[in-house]
Amino acid sequence: MDEPGPLGDFLQARRARLRPEDVGLRNVGPRRRVAGLRREELAQLAGVSVSYYTRLEQGLSRGASAEVLEAIARALLLDEHEREHLNRLAGAARRTPRARRPRPEKLADETRDLLRAVDGVPALVLGRRTDVLAWNTLGHALLAGHLDFHSPDDLTGRPNMSRMLFLDPHCRELYTDWKRKARAVVGNLRITVGRHPQDPLLAELIGELTMKSPEFVALWGDHRVAPCDAASYELHHPVVGTVTVTQQTLSIARSPEQVLIVCTTPTSSPSEEALVLLRQTSSGQAPYAHNAGAPLRTLR
Repeated sequence: MDEPGPLGDFLQARRARLRPEDVGLRNVGPRRRVAGLRREELAQLAGVSVSYYTRLEQGLSRGASAEVLEAIARALLLDEHEREHLNRLAGAARRTPRARRPRPEKLADETRDLLRAVDGVPALVLGRRTDVLAWNTLGHALLAGHLDFHSPDDLTGRPNMSRMLFLDPHCRELYTDWKRKARAVVGNLRITVGRHPQDPLLAELIGELTMKSPEFVALWGDHRVAPCDAASYELHHPVVGTVTVTQQTLSIARSPEQVLIVCTTPTSSPSEEALVLLRQTSSGQAPYAHNAGAPLRTLR
C-alpha cells in the first residue's frame, strides 16, 4: 500500500480534530476508539462514497476533482488558508515528483534598497525556507545579535529563523511566549511545504527539526496551517530588557518567494525607547555576544 503522503496526512489530521457535535451529528453508537470523526461520517457529510474517501486518505486516489475537494473542505470546516493548502496538496499529488537541487536564493538590489529604507525599525528579509537573506543593524541586534552580522552573506551557511527558533537557546529565551511563536512558524512552514512539496532543501530542514526537536514534532503533527502575517510578541532582550514588538510580514513585489519582516512598536512607548537604546548600543559597534565574552558565531 502506498504511503498516505502529505494530502492523506492532512485529511486524517483535520478529520481527527472534529467532534460529531461540531458538524451537527449526534455522538451515539459504539464507543469511539479514535478521536474525531469516522471516515464514513466525513464521507457522508461530503457526499462521497466511503471507499473513495478512504482511498483518498490512503494515497490510493490522486485525481480528486475541484468539486470533491470543495465538498471535503466544507465537511472538515476548513478556513480559507486550509482550503488553499488542501488544493495545493491535491495538485501536488497529481504531478510526478521531480526533485531538483535549488540554487541559493539571492537578494535583488531593489530589495537591499528597501531594507535600507526601513533602517529606523528592526527589519530582515527571509527566503522561502526562512533563511535570513539580509538584515539591518537594528533587526540583527534585536533578534540575533549573538550571531555574526555578516552570516547571511554565506550562501551555504545562512542563519535560518525556523532552525534558530527551535534549536538556538538564545531564540528560545528571547520570546516570552515561545510556544505561540513556534506554532506560528510551524503553521507557516506547512503552507510553504504545500507550495513546494519537492524542494529538497526544505525537506532537509523539516527532517533536521524532526530529528532534533520534540516540540517541533508535536506541532508538525498537528497539521496547523496559518500564514505569519502580523502578530505582537513580548521579547526578553539580553541588552535592553522587555520589548513588545509587532512583527509584520510584507511581500516583495519582484521577489514573490521572499518577505520583508519589520518589527514596530507603539509611539512614545517604553518599547520604542528600548529600541532607541538598542540602536545606540549597536551603532558602530560589533554585535553583542549572547554571553559576556562569548565569541560571535553562525548557526548552521
